[in-house]
Amino acid sequence: MTALPFTHQYLPGESGRTLLLLHGTGGDENDLLPLGRELDQASALLSPRGQVLENGHRRFFRRLAEGVFDLEDLRRRAQELADFIVAASDRYGIAREEMVAVGYSNGANIAATILLLHPEILRRAILFRPIVPLIPEVLPDLADARVFLAGGKEDPIMNPGETTRLADLLQSAGAEVTTELLDAGHGLTPTDLVLAKRWLATR
Repeated sequence: MTALPFTHQYLPGESGRTLLLLHGTGGDENDLLPLGRELDQASALLSPRGQVLENGHRRFFRRLAEGVFDLEDLRRRAQELADFIVAASDRYGIAREEMVAVGYSNGANIAATILLLHPEILRRAILFRPIVPLIPEVLPDLADARVFLAGGKEDPIMNPGETTRLADLLQSAGAEVTTELLDAGHGLTPTDLVLAKRWLATR
């Protein structure tokens, strides 16, 4: 059996849903497993490890500075992750129409990039502390996409205004977007989990 291109964890579930867990900078394939189980105990969990190293910390794509992305690398890495999602779906019998990406920070940004560049791969996402990763030359058709965004008003890393900008961009492409700006910093809070879990239960 051919090895999949990303080191990852896959935990089967009891429902038809799969949560695609995408960690933040410095994380790995194990970091968001507890979060995934907190959000939905019945879902399968697919959690890949970012393949880029920045000062010893794992990421999903390169950046040139804080908040300044290497767009060529971002596009290439998004394609690689999209290919992994397809291959893993075939390997594990995952229904992609029932997949929901759950991304935090760097993981949220790579998920947003896949939504914008590869909408055929991903249609639903929970994005914690995202920013606008890039603006595509042509907006995709996201008419049936559903996205939950959670920003922190006191986030010293991700300007909360970026959450609103991303919401506007996704809505311009036709997505149904739920946006929450919380009294929080960059780290996740119990409120993030409550609101995301509530959103997921209706999707």
